[in-house]
Order: sequence, then C-alpha cells, then structure tokens
Amino acid sequence: MSEHPTTKHAIVIGAGVAGLASAIRLQVMGYKVTVYEKNSYPGGKLSHFEKGGYQFDAGPSLFTRPKLIEELFALANEPIEDYFSYERVPVACHYFYQDGTLIKAYADRDQFAKEIHAKTGEAEENIKAYLRDSANAYENIAGIFLKYTLHRLSTLFKAPIAKAIQYLKWPYLFKSLHQYNQSRFQSPKLVQLFNRYATYNGSNPYKAPAMLSLIPHLEHNEGTFYPKGGMISITNALVALAEKKGVKFIYNTPVEKIIRANNQVEGVVVNGENKFADLVVSNMDVYFTYQQLLGEPLKAAKVLKQERSSSAFIFYWGINKNFEQLSLHNIFFSEHYEAEFHSLFQTGEPFADPTVYINITSKCEPGWQAPAGKENWFIMVNAPANKGQDWASVQDFYRKAILKKLNAILGEDIAPYIEVEEVLSPVSIETKTASYMGSLYGTSSNSKMAAFMRHPNFSNTIKGLYFVGGSVHPGGGIPLCLSSAAIMSDLVKADVV
Repeated sequence: MSEHPTTKHAIVIGAGVAGLASAIRLQVMGYKVTVYEKNSYPGGKLSHFEKGGYQFDAGPSLFTRPKLIEELFALANEPIEDYFSYERVPVACHYFYQDGTLIKAYADRDQFAKEIHAKTGEAEENIKAYLRDSANAYENIAGIFLKYTLHRLSTLFKAPIAKAIQYLKWPYLFKSLHQYNQSRFQSPKLVQLFNRYATYNGSNPYKAPAMLSLIPHLEHNEGTFYPKGGMISITNALVALAEKKGVKFIYNTPVEKIIRANNQVEGVVVNGENKFADLVVSNMDVYFTYQQLLGEPLKAAKVLKQERSSSAFIFYWGINKNFEQLSLHNIFFSEHYEAEFHSLFQTGEPFADPTVYINITSKCEPGWQAPAGKENWFIMVNAPANKGQDWASVQDFYRKAILKKLNAILGEDIAPYIEVEEVLSPVSIETKTASYMGSLYGTSSNSKMAAFMRHPNFSNTIKGLYFVGGSVHPGGGIPLCLSSAAIMSDLVKADVV
C-alpha cells in the first residue's frame, strides 16, 4: 500500500545537522516535512553516548558561529533561550609541542599575540595582521561560497563578487596554506599552528590553497563557544525546534530508493512502500545517494574523481584524574607534520607520530560531564580514509602512539587512569553516518579548484531533488552544513517561483 501525494510535502533523508536545519527551514516555508533516519537517534555525527558515568559527545567537538543556530530560531520565531544556551570560551585551545612549549590561544586577540611573542619570539603585529587579513577574507570572500550556490549563473548577479575580488590576494590562489603561513610568520611553531586549520575540512596544508587562512577567523576573531550540556545540546535543540514547528521524525527507517519520473522527483521508498513528496532533500553522502538511492553508479563514480577527505580514529576515555594543564580543547603536535599528511593522503598508513587532539567537556561542566575529580577525554587523531586497512591493528597502533606522546609531554603514565574506553574508526564512521570511506568531510580541498568542484546543492537532471551536508557545497563541519541548508532553501524558493 502507498500513500497518496500530499500538497507541498517535503522528505528529508537523514537527521544529521544539515538535515535538521533543512527540515526546519522547509517547515517554516510551508512544507509538511518528514525526516527519515536510519539510526535510532538524530544528529548523524553530532551524537552522544554515556558510559560508566561519563558523558561523551561522539563527533564534532568545536562550536563556532552560534549565530547560525540563532538564525534558525529567529526564522522559526521561537526564543532560543528556551532551547539552547552557550558561553564564549576564554582560551580557544592549548597547544603542546614536543619540546615542552605550551601556547594558550586566548580568545582576546591582544592577549593571544602577547602569548605568541612570549613563547615563540614572533612579533605581536605579525599575528594581529594575519588575523585582520583572515577576517577580511572571511567577511568579504567567504560569503560567496557560504551563502550562494556556485553552480548557477544567477549567483553572478546576486553575490557581491566585485567586492570579493577587491580582497582577493594572489597568494590565496597560487600558494598552499603552508607556503602562505611560512611567508607570514618567522616561527615554525606558529606556521604549524595555523597549518592545522586545513584539517577543519579534512585537507593537507601542504597542498590545500592559502584561501583556507580565512578559517582561523572563526576561532580567533569571532570566538570559540561551549554549548551547555555539550555538543549534543545542538542536536537536541534543533530536533525540539523542528518538532515544535511540526516536522515528523521517523527513526530506524532507512530510505531504500528515491522515486523519480520524467526527470521529476516523486518521493522515496521506505519499507517497500512509496512515500510521495513534492521535493526530496538528501542529507546522505552524495556518493551513497547516487549509488544506493538513485541507482546511478556512473554519477557515483564521478564523485570519487575528487580526492576524499581524511577520516579520524577516536578514543573515548574516562580518566580517573583531573589534569590541570589541560583545557576544553588541546592539541599535541607531531614533530613531523608534513610526513604525517603524506601518510594520510599518499600511503594511507597510520603515522607513528600523530597529532593528537583532546576535547574535555568536563572542564566546562565538572561533576556532570564526568564524575567528580575525573575527566571525559575525547581523543582524536587524523586517519586516512578507509581503503580496507586492518583497522584492528591500526587501533592498537594508534593507542600506543597516543599514549607514548601524552606520557612524554604530560610527564606521567596515562594508561592506569583509563576507566572506560570506546573507539570509533573510519569503518564505524562509514557504517553509522553513511560517510563513504569514513571521510569526515566528503572530498578534500587539496586543489585550487576544490571549492568549485564540490557537488551542487541541487540535481541538474532531477527537478525537486536537493542535497545538503558535508559531502556537498560548501563543505563539512557544523557551520558549513548549516550553510548548505540555507543555500538549499534559497534554491527551493527560486525554483518554486
């Protein structure tokens, strides 16, 4: 038995953050929205679990650009304070180097510049000038990518392209991020610190364009924030808002096929039944959308012509101790950074000296995120995308490498403090979130044209089919996924008119 078509009915495939934002926007636009999610929970990568009294955010751990969340509540005419609260973090990150140097990335730009000068000898003006340029690039160039589709001629007439060109520097196009950073800083430590922003979209700073130097603006000019209750509170707030506006969520229900006829989308198939709709939005990895839901292997293969982004190997540790020298966000740098990225993108093998990231939400909410006197560690290393590696061996390899690095820099044996442990590998990332090869951001930005090569937020051949999420324009990460939903809704408005 099949449902009959419903006027202005929209179906969203997947309840990841982009799917949630899409559902809210379409519901506000007047569509009756149904979201089908294959998992028993919403959020996609932005999920959560509890173990042994420890709370763990399972995926994204950095919260920037809260105004994108605020925008959704304003659009829905709902008071955000009833759903969600957050605070600005005074120190964005603690950076640890193998020689014992610790740099605190203060939220205050002047204080950060003083810290950099004290720890590396870098002139304070160098860091201030870099962050001014980062702000100009983000505010005047990034808007073209974040607010508009790059795949329609109409963008030329709507987007402030002439203004963007005024702020476009040749190095942004013709230098790698590493080359650009080398030209701006004297200290190798500072070059490495700003090189790491390429990893925010799963890319290699030695190949990715210098345009990515606009990313630090988010942390060092706008600020880093902590959502009360952890990152899962973002998912919970968006689901609550969507349900308040009338969105229907159906969990444990994978979409089996997208129905189309005469180049027009007609709905989806779930549990062998046709569910009709006027438009369909896929928050599923675009590769799997073509391969599994549309049955178009050639188009799926075309997606793979672009290099996949890196993945991650994550350990969740409940630590029976409080480490005063650590903060909410912590980076322990590799001594051989370029070699690390060579392993990630060239050999596909785990690297013996990985850069280690640790997120500890109990620093902001002690006694709730972890038992009193204890800490919940989210430990992540960049990992190659899944190409059939022996991940059981890789897990053991990374665990030993992480402990070796942390023991050396923190000055004590960490292993005895580990009370609980869970892991997330590129394979389980793919299984849980339908991210092909476990790539966190779909495709990498390891080429000058990468931003223009991402799949558009609409189908060129199937009217009424749209795409959102990290595998399509403008890219991965919470802010960009939210932006993809906004771009999609603008396209729907234009197409309906």
